[in-house]
Amino acid sequence: MAELHKIIASVKDALGTGARNNSHPADTVAAVPVSPSALRTELASAFARELEEVGGRFLGILSPAEVTNRIVSLAGELGAKTVALGQGVASDMDAIGEALERADFRIVRTLPVADVERAAMRSRVADADLGIAEADFAIASTGTLAVVSNANRPGSLTLLPPASLVVVQIDHVMPNLAVVLAEMGPAGVAANRLTLITGPSRTADIEKRIVLGVHGPKSLHVIVMWPRDD
Repeated sequence: MAELHKIIASVKDALGTGARNNSHPADTVAAVPVSPSALRTELASAFARELEEVGGRFLGILSPAEVTNRIVSLAGELGAKTVALGQGVASDMDAIGEALERADFRIVRTLPVADVERAAMRSRVADADLGIAEADFAIASTGTLAVVSNANRPGSLTLLPPASLVVVQIDHVMPNLAVVLAEMGPAGVAANRLTLITGPSRTADIEKRIVLGVHGPKSLHVIVMWPRDD
């Protein structure tokens, strides 16, 4: 992670240089080159700040190996006994499930099932203490996660267990919702069920007080994954 700190420092230096140059005429301002890695780190940092503002918990920017270890430790911190997880977008959820099983957690794997079995699968997910899913996108401006549901990753994973953990690839952290919708395209938006998650579930319907976890997870934890070859 030392390399990430260097990247963050370079972004801050670049931003500071830009601010100082604002006092000069436009034609004398030199462009400050910023690497793609620095830009992605800046987006991830903005997402983390917004996520924390809406009550989520940011667990860091981690390598694939660190992600597996952090998930196992989080399940222990939460006192989970049963963990539900689906297939990933790019993450190896099978390896994560195997690591959880070695640590003596019971695993509920969401798989395509017949219509008559769907209610039973949903019930098993609801009984899990922790649900794990991979988001298709994260939105830096609002700390929102965008998750496309399908048979391997049903919406119940992020809606029913009392604690939710979501993994997102760093190159899938986008500046705003408009960019996400553009990435999906009109056909993708029309053909898929897209869930937008901004913080833990909350409601003010009960005596006008904010209560967490009434209509969904009481806690939301997010990991941004940095790819192996970057």
